[in-house]
Amino acid sequence: MDSGADPAPSLDEADAPVPARGTRTRVRRDEIVTAAAEYFAEHGYSNAGMRDIAQAVGIKGASLYNHFHSKEEILYAIALQMTKDPQEHLLVLDAEGSPAQRLTALIEVHVRHLATHRVEHLVSLRELSALSPEHRVVVTDYRKYYQRRVRDVIAAGARAGQFTVRDAGQSAIAVLDLMNGISWWLRDDQDVDQLVADYVDFAIRGILHHDESVR
Repeated sequence: MDSGADPAPSLDEADAPVPARGTRTRVRRDEIVTAAAEYFAEHGYSNAGMRDIAQAVGIKGASLYNHFHSKEEILYAIALQMTKDPQEHLLVLDAEGSPAQRLTALIEVHVRHLATHRVEHLVSLRELSALSPEHRVVVTDYRKYYQRRVRDVIAAGARAGQFTVRDAGQSAIAVLDLMNGISWWLRDDQDVDQLVADYVDFAIRGILHHDESVR
């Protein structure tokens, strides 16, 4: 006869680890950032309110304020995800290999990251001016550092005779603008492997005029 009590959990359920509070908080923040980016991309940052974002996430407004105090803070989190996190990509520039090989590796991880986070990247590009001056400086500094690292590898390749460029700094901007522009048109059904191959060709052979005979 059913006593009305909840059934005892199975051994698997009873033994299942309970996520730590900090982990649950990070997961929830990530969910908020992802949902907010999609909302900003579709409706525009200026048209969004905290209540709209909470509804998009599926939580109450009060719960949203437990994680973020304002929509600008959410936008900052999105921008940091697309500027601070990719600094790890730069590790490939410190690996073994010629400048062309290392830059090829960077282009691959950069393009794949953009393909995975297209919406977040589009929002971070389009809504940069909406950040507070303090937050905008942080994001801009991360971007400038990334650009300098790319410039230095291009300059090394030019000195080695691998690349033919007039200005390494301008060439770095051209390579990064080329890749970042993917966010404006990329589709979910895009063949990312082919996209990577194409953009390596566009950047290494097109912009940098790589001489494959030089090792």
